[in-house]
Amino acid sequence: MYGAQIAFRNYNPADGFLGSQWVGLAHFERFINSFQFQDLLVNTLTINTVGLLVAFPVPIVLALIVNQLSSQRFKKFIQSVLYSPSFISVVVVVGMVFLLFSPSSGVVNNVLTLAGAEPIFFMGDPSWFRPLYIGSDVWQNAGFSMIIYLAALTAIDPSLHEAAKMDGANKFRRIWHIDLPGILPVITILFVLAIGNIFNLGFEKVYLMQTPLNLETSEIINTYVYKAGLQQAQFSYSAAIGLFNSVLNLILLVTFNWVAKKANQSSLW
Repeated sequence: MYGAQIAFRNYNPADGFLGSQWVGLAHFERFINSFQFQDLLVNTLTINTVGLLVAFPVPIVLALIVNQLSSQRFKKFIQSVLYSPSFISVVVVVGMVFLLFSPSSGVVNNVLTLAGAEPIFFMGDPSWFRPLYIGSDVWQNAGFSMIIYLAALTAIDPSLHEAAKMDGANKFRRIWHIDLPGILPVITILFVLAIGNIFNLGFEKVYLMQTPLNLETSEIINTYVYKAGLQQAQFSYSAAIGLFNSVLNLILLVTFNWVAKKANQSSLW
């Protein structure tokens, strides 16, 4: 936190933190008034919001389905298959995306060509960046989140399911009235945390998937901070953008935690 003060100074490494000129909110004003501000904000929010709406329910559904499997051996096999992509490096995942969607040798374009369609330059088309990013993110991370929900499902009292079976409830009814309410506190906590991190879109994967042709939709706040701060050595300017980003996340986290608390759901505090 001591180093965050460079966001309010014209930081010069030779002068140090305290010796650099104090400029107040000048760097924040520069960022907000820049021509890139709206595009960066829209790209960051769009990718993260759509990703949250698409990716957040997937592990919940997977956990509920896997939990209903009767064969323990098959259940463990499915868990391993779904969980294993989370061990793959982000660099490898992006490399797989480039290979699969290559315009010349990619499997997807080969199938399109065999079907009589024209090949698509997926990584060079701005409109395809978001679907590819979100889709690969779901494939890589859904299994890890599924394990969390499966752990929460094991805490549900089995006698509730036995009583529901005696009352004639089918699997869908037991999932709806027992399993979902049982893991609702965990869902609420993870959702609040996800909302509080909505402006912190993963830098590494976005940066690796960027090409000069898809910057229109792939340039986000974190990649802009990297380019301005490290590549252009604008330390104070990039620190101000990072602090601005963190403050927005904090506001969202506190707001949605308050909403969850008012709704009598589990909250962080």
